[in-house]
Amino acid sequence: MEELTTNVEAEDASVEAEEPVPEAIRTAAESIVKDVVRDSIYTIRHLQKTEAVPGINYPVPNIKWMRCKDFTVFEGLAQIEEYLKTWELHESWLHWTNYISEEELEYSTRYYYRVRWSIPTCRKPIPRATACVYFVIEISKIRPPTLPVEVFFVVETNKLIHRPGESRFKEKWLKDVIESKIIMMETITF
Repeated sequence: MEELTTNVEAEDASVEAEEPVPEAIRTAAESIVKDVVRDSIYTIRHLQKTEAVPGINYPVPNIKWMRCKDFTVFEGLAQIEEYLKTWELHESWLHWTNYISEEELEYSTRYYYRVRWSIPTCRKPIPRATACVYFVIEISKIRPPTLPVEVFFVVETNKLIHRPGESRFKEKWLKDVIESKIIMMETITF
């Protein structure tokens, strides 16, 4: 800040040496510059508080997941619904969660769920596109049954695997999926 003030004062002196500036113009210019600097500082501080800044740890919402021995398909569905409530989404988003299937592996059993998201409106109660988030609840066959289940999820069209408590869900992911589907549908002519 001091460097900026010094540079402005140096330029100010060189401009004054060339031709005199009326006091009213000088006062108005100083007022504008002070307002711009003050507003810029406020904006930067606000962005530092609201956006991810390297070195700052933001809490990632999570829930207490059930133990492996307590797992049922219905309880898994209830836990996913409870976890979805921790996501910071606009209230216009609606979802429907359903159980898809079970997969037996050598050392675990995986249970697959799908959460379908959309934003219906009065004008379009049936949305043009939806976005899905796929959850997997894994029950280990070799770990003690008193340990919690393993949970991870993937957003449709993405390959990145997210784990509750390790990554913060972003509403933009759902919007991107829906927008890409709508753009693709507009290119198809029948």
